[in-house]
Formats: sequence, C-alpha cells, structure tokens
Amino acid sequence: MSTLFEAIPFVENPLYERIISDIARQKYAIIDDFFKDDTVLALRTALLEKYEDDVFKKSAIGNKTNAVVKKAIRGDIILWMDERFCNAAEQLFFNKINDLKDYLNRTCFLGINQKEFHYAVYPKDTFYKRHLDTFMNDDRRRLSFVCYLNSEDWQPKNGGELVLYLENEAKTIYPFPGKVVIFESNVLEHEVKPVHTPRLSITGWLKTR
Repeated sequence: MSTLFEAIPFVENPLYERIISDIARQKYAIIDDFFKDDTVLALRTALLEKYEDDVFKKSAIGNKTNAVVKKAIRGDIILWMDERFCNAAEQLFFNKINDLKDYLNRTCFLGINQKEFHYAVYPKDTFYKRHLDTFMNDDRRRLSFVCYLNSEDWQPKNGGELVLYLENEAKTIYPFPGKVVIFESNVLEHEVKPVHTPRLSITGWLKTR
C-alpha cells in the first residue's frame, strides 16, 4: 500500500531547497523573497491594527511552566497567533508555513508536527539578551523563524539587529521588511540589539511532538 507521500507527486521547490542547503551548511538561512510584498504589507497592517486594540502582552522568558517577565533580559511585547481564528493575511502566512513544514518533513524527515507563532513589537530602547530558543525542560523547538514587518523606510540606524552567534563569528542581520531568518533553535544562541525605532515582526517555531 502506498503511503500518502508516495501518492502525492513530488515537485522540487528551489526556494525550500535553498533554505535546506543553507541550514545544513551554516545552521541558518536568510531569505528576502519568502513572502510576496503585498503579503508583508497586509501582515504589517494586521499587526498594527491589533496593537492599536491594546491586546499585546509583555513577553516572558521560559516556557509555559516557568515563564517569568524580566525586562532586563527581554523587552518585547507579543500577541500569539491562532490559525483557527485568523484574517486573510494571516491565512496566507500559515499556508506558506504549512507548505514549508510539509516539504521539510518529506525531504528531511524532521518529524515537525507542531508550530507556534506570535506577533512581536519591540518598543524604543528594548532588546533581548543572548539566549537559546530551547528550554531545559522542553527541547521540541527544531527551527526558529522570524519575519520582519518593519516599514519600507527602515534603516540600520533604527537598531534592533538580530545577531546569530556562530562557531567562529557573530552574524548581524538587519530587520528589513520582508526578510525572513530561519535557524536551528537548539544550536544558535542569538540576541536582539537595542531598538531605537519600534521594531515589528512575526516570530515562531517549528516543533516536534
């Protein structure tokens, strides 16, 4: 009997193959064209509308069993996204994430069957000190994902760079709109440098059970 994957014709996706190759080679991938420009704009608009509704909450460190708010370590405010109750822009986002997840599972056998994503706003003068995205009591996060939703006039002087700490160097990534960064959650320590202009993004993780 054929499996489900065997029954579905496989079509190689050059973008996803580039992501896989980059992560295999250097533990991270940076993609400027993961989402279409109009999708990025729609997601930014959705984030700002929800932000105006004052439904974001202060972020915490740790997972649900030991979460603690510590401004000296992390200063962003967040709003968790729910795929069951999303608008048109968020549905486009999750459609692409699910497509990538299925491709990774089929080609790399990662066993990813869960995901979690939230909107994130870093107000002026906030930051997130160097850390890993996995926890001592929970190592299910396999891949970390960040999509920047800043305005088109974003400049490096605005701050909020993501720094990935590699084996022999620190990789600085500026949060230009539409840029997506994917990296191994349990391998790369990283930080968000102090923000001088409010910084907008979607952050999340692809997880095993």
